[in-house]
Amino acid sequence: MFLLVDCNNFFVSCERAFQPQLEGRPVVVLSNNDGCVVARSNESKAMGIKMGTPFFKVRALVDSGALEVRSSNYTLYGDLSSRVMSILRDFAPKLEVYSIDEAFLVMDGIPLERLKAIAGEIIRRVRRWVGIPVSVGIAPTRTLAKVANHFAKRYSGYRGVCVIDTDEKREKALALTPIDDVWGIGWRNAPKLERVGVHTAADFTARPQEWVRTLMGVIGVRTWMELRGTPVIGEEERERRQTICTSRSFADMITEPEELSLRVSDFAAICARKLRDEGSVAGTIGVFLMSNRFRDDLEQYFPQDLEHFDIPTSNTPEIVAASLKIMKRIYREGIRYKKAGVIVMDIQDARFVQPDLFDAKKEERLRNDRISRIMDQVNVTGRQYLRLAVQRPGHYADGIRMEHRSGRFSTDWSELMEIH
Repeated sequence: MFLLVDCNNFFVSCERAFQPQLEGRPVVVLSNNDGCVVARSNESKAMGIKMGTPFFKVRALVDSGALEVRSSNYTLYGDLSSRVMSILRDFAPKLEVYSIDEAFLVMDGIPLERLKAIAGEIIRRVRRWVGIPVSVGIAPTRTLAKVANHFAKRYSGYRGVCVIDTDEKREKALALTPIDDVWGIGWRNAPKLERVGVHTAADFTARPQEWVRTLMGVIGVRTWMELRGTPVIGEEERERRQTICTSRSFADMITEPEELSLRVSDFAAICARKLRDEGSVAGTIGVFLMSNRFRDDLEQYFPQDLEHFDIPTSNTPEIVAASLKIMKRIYREGIRYKKAGVIVMDIQDARFVQPDLFDAKKEERLRNDRISRIMDQVNVTGRQYLRLAVQRPGHYADGIRMEHRSGRFSTDWSELMEIH
């Protein structure tokens, strides 16, 4: 059996964990630069606020006191996610972290009654130790556990735990599950299925397997089998990304090359860290700059350029140095820049990089690799305690508009809660 533990309205719940005055209040969390709504409490959903709503459309509700707003605080969210996952590891022989707020617990061989007790204890412990409410779906496949979790969240009568352990429960749950809510169907396949009369998960499982294969291929068949109670989806290695991009719009336009270099070096360092996290290296790096395309009164300029590495790399000093080399090449004085970004490409598995016997910079590369590993070990909270001199001091998000950000209560000594 599988338990899917999902944090309820995770970003909002993280804010409420340190700000209890937000409990029961309509709350929304905004995207980078306070652009649009990316998370909502149940109360704000009931007000009709949709995901992706631009902030300016709900600003009047905030000004009137009818709605609470917070800027994204990813340092806080990441730290609380790590705390939740560390608790879940104590309950399962095997934990599969699916996203920042979801994880599958593989519970093979444990009796069902014991699973229900474990689920209840998970809910109590995570709430008590971290302050985050969670829901648990229990089922014989990962996809059915997802379905069960939806019901655990939606209906208070389940008390946070929904179990699908019989064909009768499975068939009833599938009949009540819209096809676009099924994990693995996706926004591309749902309209296609609805056009041929498949509106619920039950409609989908009622179709013959060959029909599903013809329409959706092997991925569709796997979802079909999982919904019928046969586990076929495993913890598979995620497909290696072909490109990694880090970019930001600036709160204010930038003209000075020194300030722009600080931003670009930050983005390059983040790309390097992501490469190492995935066990990858990149053979090419690109940098792009953008003026403010919404300002017709200003000169427009959108340059970009690439640099190739002699040997694919993931170390921070080499990637940052290459990004600054490109930036200096494409920078034009007098332009007011609103956005910049770094892209690493030609990504491959770091284990299979072919070394060059005549590499004159071998020792330097090895040293930079060691430096990068040490930086990763120290910067575990996302804070740049160790950084290159060409990077900005502080947090990489500094300089992004976050007018409504709460404190980084759990990771920054200067932002600890104050009790009066």
